[in-house]
Amino acid sequence: MSEKQRILTALTEILNRWLILLASLGDEQITSPLHPSAWTVKDIIAHLWTWQQISVARIEAALYDREPEFPEWWYRFGPDPEEQVDRVNAWIYATNKSKPWTIINSDWKAQFQLYLDLTGQVPEKDLLEPGRYAWMGDYTLSDSCLGSLEHHEEHFDKLHTWLNEHGKLNGTYKVS
Repeated sequence: MSEKQRILTALTEILNRWLILLASLGDEQITSPLHPSAWTVKDIIAHLWTWQQISVARIEAALYDREPEFPEWWYRFGPDPEEQVDRVNAWIYATNKSKPWTIINSDWKAQFQLYLDLTGQVPEKDLLEPGRYAWMGDYTLSDSCLGSLEHHEEHFDKLHTWLNEHGKLNGTYKVS
């Protein structure tokens, strides 16, 4: 299996794990705070969706041979919003708090699938070559893909642990 295929497989697997977990939760579980945090499952998915917009912008830039066209929110936080993660995360939370779960879930799923589709179109050498894209600095485009993967895994693992510790996992929930 090629490195590109390994990345796509891992991204598909984490998406599927999320879909299975989310399908096992009721509306109340999705919209109730995960104490002691004020965040809900809905807030976590909105958070993942918002940050993945950056990964999509990078993949699109690679495919269309242009600079990334980041979402408008990216520019509110200066030249490198990743250096202000707490501020950005607070903004993401406040901005998405009143959005309905159905919209957040639909947007996240559609964007994740788009990300998989676009990533699949990038030639492997372009995905893996350091310095291939000046706007990535010393990083490869695959580093961005792996960052998105790790972000989804991190939040999945934390949520799964919280649900398990609080007896909130549905008995029908099974993930390999």
